Amino acid sequence: MKAKIGILTLSDRASEGIYEDKSGVAIRGCLDEWIVSEREYFYEVIPDEFELIKQRLVFMTDELGCDLVLTTGGTGPALRDVTPEATEAVCEKMMPGFGEMMRSESLKYVPTAILSRQTAGIRKHCLIINLPGNPKAIRECLEPVFPAVPYCIDLIEGAYIQTDETKMKVFRPKQKKIS
Repeated sequence: MKAKIGILTLSDRASEGIYEDKSGVAIRGCLDEWIVSEREYFYEVIPDEFELIKQRLVFMTDELGCDLVLTTGGTGPALRDVTPEATEAVCEKMMPGFGEMMRSESLKYVPTAILSRQTAGIRKHCLIINLPGNPKAIRECLEPVFPAVPYCIDLIEGAYIQTDETKMKVFRPKQKKIS
């Protein structure tokens, strides 16, 4: 089964064409480097609007059937930053370890990582992860959490994601042999 991956960039200025979205491109670059199994991408750039973010997350999970949705942007303390709230509003289960790990890793690069509010959650058979809006920070945050992503998707009965183990080693527990 082909993995369906949504990439949702939240940016008022990029959605208006004031500047090019580099964060969504950075996400896809990482995934193309790491994942070897078949995949299909769904990509959108929308403004930082709470109801619109919720609607697009629901569309990507429920209508498109995405196994993984990665958002970028809207995770800071600014008044327009509402991505974590929109994610929490549509998810059935929250996965706080993802945000904790991303902030911990980001602190190695910038002291302002404590201002980030990235989170992750599950809606139906889809894992949704909020990433920062800075293209450089995408890899810094996605790389340490991605080893757990394919197994999480296995557990929620999503598509099987296989990686190039020389570039991204993922963790899946060994299955016990039944005699």
